[in-house]
Amino acid sequence: MAGSEEVQRATALIEERLAQEEENEKLRGTTTHQKLPMEMLVLEDEKHHRPQSPSLQKVKGQERVRKTSLDLRREIIDVGGIQNLIQLRKKRKQEKREALAAPQEPPPEPEEITGPVDAETFLKAAVEGQMKVIEKFLADGGSPDTCDQFHRTALHRASLEGHMEILEKLLESGVTVDFQDRLDCTAMHWACRGGHLEVVKLLQSRGADTNVRDKLLSTPLHVAVRTGHVEIVEHFLSLGLDINAKDREGDSALHDAVRLNRYKIIKLLLLHGADMMSKNLEGKTPTDLVQLWQADTRHALEHPEPGSEQNGLEGSAEGGRETPQPVPAQ
Repeated sequence: MAGSEEVQRATALIEERLAQEEENEKLRGTTTHQKLPMEMLVLEDEKHHRPQSPSLQKVKGQERVRKTSLDLRREIIDVGGIQNLIQLRKKRKQEKREALAAPQEPPPEPEEITGPVDAETFLKAAVEGQMKVIEKFLADGGSPDTCDQFHRTALHRASLEGHMEILEKLLESGVTVDFQDRLDCTAMHWACRGGHLEVVKLLQSRGADTNVRDKLLSTPLHVAVRTGHVEIVEHFLSLGLDINAKDREGDSALHDAVRLNRYKIIKLLLLHGADMMSKNLEGKTPTDLVQLWQADTRHALEHPEPGSEQNGLEGSAEGGRETPQPVPAQ
């Protein structure tokens, strides 16, 4: 009975957070997912080090504002007053948004390729979408399974970037669709990271394994949940995959969704019957992790960051979000 009440409380809190997120999205526009470059991936970072709960971010943001004291006052004086400072910050935020929204122009393809294409150029072409380079390498007898030092093939790279034409060419050339890199990730895992549902469907149609595991024993469903791609999660659930499959730490996709505050995905998983009381190796259930949302916020309020000072200013730090620094691939 107690367990049932805990699930009900957790579900109510999830609904509350989901409504709050949807309202925030209406105010700021659609949410964008930043794609981590292939060479910067560390599986442990992907699993654990994503943005924290908005409530916790706001609390920590307020503490960061209070820590600025004299430096902030000097900055206000230097720019000629608080109004100028506000305008300057708004301008910086707008420039960042525009930089993220601006389409990245791929390098122009060479008119004609005369000499041979080496492996490095071939793999780079898969990232940049240069079809002629891909065709020349394969026409000269190059293996479609050519890979780099991390065992990542052109198929891995093109799947991350969503280059459908190149993927079709590689698949026609006999590439190994479930080729695993040094982290045991396949092109299916990378397509999930890139957020390309059409790539997922293409790979699946060519026999790719939707239940394949990486070194953390994560399925593509785990990866799609962690990277926040709702459409891909929905597609996998429509296939009837094991929704409660566990990774090396005993976490199901629902554990990951709750830990990383993926509210829409949490709701979707619950609608498809995900187990709220499934325990991981630490004995924690998704219900337990939902309750930690409140505990974390309370702890931040009761234990401000060391060195914080009161200077009479209120409000949250710009954006209120700390972006985890990428680390070299393992």
